[in-house]
Amino acid sequence: MLIGKKLDIPSSDITPKSLWLDRRRFMTGAAVLGAGLALPRQWAQATPLQAAKSPLSTTGEELTPLKDVTTYNNYYEFGTDKSDPAANAGAMKTRPWTVEISGEVAKPMTLGIEDILKLAPIEERIYRHRCVEAWSMVIPWNGFPLSALIKHVDPTSKANFVEFTTIADRASMPGLAYPYLDWPYREGLRMDEAMHPLTILAVGLYGETLKNQNGAPLRLVVPWKYGFKGAKSIVRIRFVSDQPATAWNTANPSEYGFYSNVNPNVDHPRWTQAKERRIGDFLRRPTLMFNGYGDQVASLYKGMDLKTYF
Repeated sequence: MLIGKKLDIPSSDITPKSLWLDRRRFMTGAAVLGAGLALPRQWAQATPLQAAKSPLSTTGEELTPLKDVTTYNNYYEFGTDKSDPAANAGAMKTRPWTVEISGEVAKPMTLGIEDILKLAPIEERIYRHRCVEAWSMVIPWNGFPLSALIKHVDPTSKANFVEFTTIADRASMPGLAYPYLDWPYREGLRMDEAMHPLTILAVGLYGETLKNQNGAPLRLVVPWKYGFKGAKSIVRIRFVSDQPATAWNTANPSEYGFYSNVNPNVDHPRWTQAKERRIGDFLRRPTLMFNGYGDQVASLYKGMDLKTYF
């Protein structure tokens, strides 16, 4: 089924006003830059992954088609329209790729993506993906538990949070020319969230390595949180004692909380979160608390006021 554009929340309702007013200027600049770039050859470079099926997968829900997963994306470094990442991300080089790991760890190190792929067996994790904009997908990710990497670097007792920093390459990312966010993009998790078995580092989807527009070669996936928590194309991981500043929370703290747990009872100031539109569906469906993962993760927030810590 075709995605009905008229069902989408208008751009002025899902992004900061300063961003959507500047959309025309961005698109003009991106078009000029795009005219000089080669076609996104990385699309053809995805390689198969061997991944065992995980019992932690969501079951019984229809998968979102690969075409939609790879062409309907938020990745503002490549543009603010849903089609921009697929159109513009091909110029980003994902090999060689290294991730610097530092902060409150006994074993700070820099790992190449080839070394990261050896940390744990790759699994298929079918997870619901819920965007803060009130649309959703079901995606078969390929990855491994973030806890495997955390154990590898041996955090100290002072490590209470994990901060993720993504690539900011002005040569291949036209969106970095505009101050929508404080680049580079940063996200963070509390240590117990990072260590939770559902939290993974994804290296692929649908049995192939990630495409650039989906966060190649390494992205964070936390299925009970809104999608913007999933830092893409990670280049630095830092263990810290204090809650780190994150991109959307810094840009607009009244609309984007640090925790960003999917919660139908806490509306975005500009739209309801009680329902969502599954990409490919016509009708909206009720939003599930913690995106349907409450049985596994609700205990992490016992005693917390989730309307204050949203």
